[in-house]
Amino acid sequence: MRYVELGRTGLEVSRLCLGTLPLGPLQAGLDVASGAAVIKTALEQGINFIDTAESYGTYSYIKAALRGWTGPVVIASKSYAYTREGMAASLERARRELDREVIEVFLLHEQESALTLAGHREALEYLLEAKARGWVRAVGLSTHAVTAVRAAAGLREIDVIHPLLNVEGIGILDGSLQDMLEAVEGAARAGKGIYAMKALGGGHLIKKAREALDFVYQLPFIHSVAVGVQSEAEVLVNAAWCRGEEPPDDVLQATRRKERRLHIEGWCTGCGRCTGYCPQGALRVDGGRVAVDRNKCLLCGYCAPACRDFCLKVI
Repeated sequence: MRYVELGRTGLEVSRLCLGTLPLGPLQAGLDVASGAAVIKTALEQGINFIDTAESYGTYSYIKAALRGWTGPVVIASKSYAYTREGMAASLERARRELDREVIEVFLLHEQESALTLAGHREALEYLLEAKARGWVRAVGLSTHAVTAVRAAAGLREIDVIHPLLNVEGIGILDGSLQDMLEAVEGAARAGKGIYAMKALGGGHLIKKAREALDFVYQLPFIHSVAVGVQSEAEVLVNAAWCRGEEPPDDVLQATRRKERRLHIEGWCTGCGRCTGYCPQGALRVDGGRVAVDRNKCLLCGYCAPACRDFCLKVI
């Protein structure tokens, strides 16, 4: 496994970051033992960087995986809290449920603009105090927006940015792929640690996964790439690709045999914008949110770019 310093944080992280969202109740809903086994496999493969969030519900999986593990581990978590009190509660919950004195990276979750960031200033100030006390090593934000990356690049208080970035620009809220590339490169030049998300476009680029991942890995200003997984086989394949190797064919085929489906996140507001982008007429608004007719859905992914909240994913 290859390692690199995450910006100027002093944290050495693996180029592949393990995304834990797909393990938990928002997606696969694995039991704790099964989820922990996936994370333990990642650790054994040399992956020392783990991405989670308060909303993912995966703290218990990580805690179980780290029981007895003596190697270095960097955990990044996130919170939607925007007040001082809310962020204090979020950080304390992470420390308690992960059973760790220090959470290495803590982020403001899904910032959309400079205005959104200003609205979360209280929460950011608390994280800076927590950093001064040694409870956090680095602070920052996650975002799907070019404007938020640009705003964060100009803030000395921000250590780490977790931006959406993939070869087709799927999911970028407010600009083109080129806009995002330029913004992220500028942030890296400003010394920010950069670990990318959605390299596989929320599952929509799975048919060209190796190409999509290589695109992000080869960007010189990206320190690490967070890839969500649901199985030990997926960990082995992604670890091999990160090392520039070919995974065993039986392991690769095991990941390709998995039945895929269109997943609609619980935060869908039922705006219905995506329904007009489905050539098969498989999507409809039902009960205040979008529903899918799985007999009609061809998993083409044409609906995903229509959703500004990234509610639609092929998993």
